[in-house]
Amino acid sequence: MSERAGRRKSRGRDAKRAARQQAQVQTTAFIDRNIPYFDMLNEESLELIEYNADTVLEEIGIDFRDDPEALSILKDAGADVDGERVRFPRGMCRSIIQASAPSEFVQHARNPARNVIIGGKRTVLVPAYGSPFVRDLDEGRRYATLKDFQNFVKLAYMAPSMHHSGGTVCEPVDVPVNKRHLDMVYSHIKYSDKPFMGSVTHPDRAQDTVDMAKVVFGEEFIQQNTVCTSLINANSPLTFDATMLGAAKVYARNNQATVISPFILAGAMSPVTTAGTATQILAEAMAGMAFVQLVKPGAPVIFGTFASAVSMQNGAPTFGTPEPSLILYAAAALARRLGVPFRSGGGLCASKTADAQAAYESANTLQTAALAGVNFMLHTAGWLEGGLSMGYEKFVMDCDQASMIEVLLKGMDMSENGQAMDALREVGPGAHFLGSAHTQANFEDAFYRSTVADNNSFEQWSAEGELDCAQRANVLWKKALNDYQAPELDPAIDEALLDFMARRKAAFPDKDY
Repeated sequence: MSERAGRRKSRGRDAKRAARQQAQVQTTAFIDRNIPYFDMLNEESLELIEYNADTVLEEIGIDFRDDPEALSILKDAGADVDGERVRFPRGMCRSIIQASAPSEFVQHARNPARNVIIGGKRTVLVPAYGSPFVRDLDEGRRYATLKDFQNFVKLAYMAPSMHHSGGTVCEPVDVPVNKRHLDMVYSHIKYSDKPFMGSVTHPDRAQDTVDMAKVVFGEEFIQQNTVCTSLINANSPLTFDATMLGAAKVYARNNQATVISPFILAGAMSPVTTAGTATQILAEAMAGMAFVQLVKPGAPVIFGTFASAVSMQNGAPTFGTPEPSLILYAAAALARRLGVPFRSGGGLCASKTADAQAAYESANTLQTAALAGVNFMLHTAGWLEGGLSMGYEKFVMDCDQASMIEVLLKGMDMSENGQAMDALREVGPGAHFLGSAHTQANFEDAFYRSTVADNNSFEQWSAEGELDCAQRANVLWKKALNDYQAPELDPAIDEALLDFMARRKAAFPDKDY
């Protein structure tokens, strides 16, 4: 074969590969689940955890700290308030939640085609959240900047498997703490048209998020619809602080969704046993969700959990181990019984780089979350170092895994084409299916094609530079950013947002808290 002919063949192969990859870019707004839930616990076990959680709420109680209004709201509803300790009569929290909390809701994006449904048999995949550091193969580990934040918003926008833009995808430490929320919310709106999360680090910052959403969607619209889902963590064990309560009140009063999520490292912030931790999670989540419903009945809430374990040798957080998976399965079932959407999961790992440890720990959590029935999967992509770092290469690798999860959750095709009886009749014994009419008609989308895995021969892999998975991912994220094109944004809205940000930043001095 001549060199020219070889180049033509190579270009033809590359063109076909590019076309296939382009086809994969077309994505759904969320995943419709078509497989059963993996229910680990029987009815008796779930009832026992619920009974124990009510006992915790009734006998031990939950601290609601530094928020007199919250205490007043809870007391007026019938809770026993002693100082900052709040005890709930048995069944009170559950009855409040089930009386008004929606079982599912729509979070509107500025592009209606990107609207997501959270709850029921849907799964929404969301980037990782909260890392002060970023990492890539070129520069290693470093403090995150606003540029990094914008890069990850763009990457999430470009990723077919990410249904949501997320929230604090990394902390832009080059912007003052008390003002960076403005830049983060603006970046989500400017560089993506997928749904996003708001700020929760101060009630005023939550209000700024709401006010910026009003600029985009209109005040009347957001009072009737949810356009923001934000993360409210319990300060485990058994505590809600004023910061989280204040932000929750702002979002609830404006009809915006909150994820009420205990943040637990089992063995340090909860008992060392899985059943004990599940009990505490349910108690904390129900107390928080009931409070939100008392603030505004019908405000969307999500039962959240982040549960990992600490090493009993050195106290360090661990990820991808069996016990958090057991807790996740239990919490998902408890959320379904309560009748509210469920948040957990993600590509969690303790590894410092995008290596084998990161891969298997993340895969364990992602698979568990998928099988358990997570509706809002925060931390799906990018997580490294126990959440301290957001990895560029790790983000690409996790997005690949997330796309596989979508295929898994769609289940088995039992249509006439899926049964493939014509193929079996055509080929018969002893032949092969590669040239059959059925294979030719279905080969383009027959199996998931990984974006980062190398399935070629050793010789071809060697000829192409002997790149490992992280190195291939490095090429891909750079290409994605190079190819990025911003979604359209009304210039008048953009100008109004920039004006709002300028006025708010001028209204108070810079602070690092």
